[in-house]
Amino acid sequence: MNILLVEDDAVLADGLLHTLSNIGGYLVTCATTGAYAEHVLLAQDFDLIVLDLGLPDMDGLELLRKLRRRKVPMPILILTARDGINDRIEGIEQGADDYMAKPFELRELEARIHALIRRCYGGFCNDIVIGRLALNTRDHQIFVDGQPMMLSPREYGVLEILLLQAGKVVCKDRLAQRLSTEGDALADNAIEVYIHRVRKRIEPYGAVIKTLRGLGYLLEADDA
Repeated sequence: MNILLVEDDAVLADGLLHTLSNIGGYLVTCATTGAYAEHVLLAQDFDLIVLDLGLPDMDGLELLRKLRRRKVPMPILILTARDGINDRIEGIEQGADDYMAKPFELRELEARIHALIRRCYGGFCNDIVIGRLALNTRDHQIFVDGQPMMLSPREYGVLEILLLQAGKVVCKDRLAQRLSTEGDALADNAIEVYIHRVRKRIEPYGAVIKTLRGLGYLLEADDA
């Protein structure tokens, strides 16, 4: 799962990057200004945004308003030193899904991030289930009949996105963005190669990946 961290404090950003990446298992991109965050969001999709309000080039609330006016759909968690009740109310009213004041406990931040992802993508349980496949959004694992599925990092990346967006079309560009964070640049036909691999892996387990020409890929249960 991809997180955009918008934070201009280099020490705090490095600490959060380490914790969320190495311990939480998330893919994290850091932006130190609101302008750079806007630029990144135009080029890449994310599953969640962690947003500081005290940015050097704009107030974080202005960035929040811009994103919600553009109907950017992903959940946004405000992480800020502004801890007054009026600040919290304004943040929520402007479109934030959660609000945390600094200083904070890392464990609580991780729990809130997980809760937002679970709420937005997995309902009120930790698992997203399609056929005999289950994505555990807490542990970042995919299971078949309760047993961990052995996948390469890129195969996992493809299947995770498709499970998170089950029943919805995922465009090729988003898959390319997700896979490119795992290592070297992709060859032109790389997406088709990984889709083919994952499709063959999951077909016996009651899930199917459909190719919609010109649109992308759709994961759904195999009714047959």
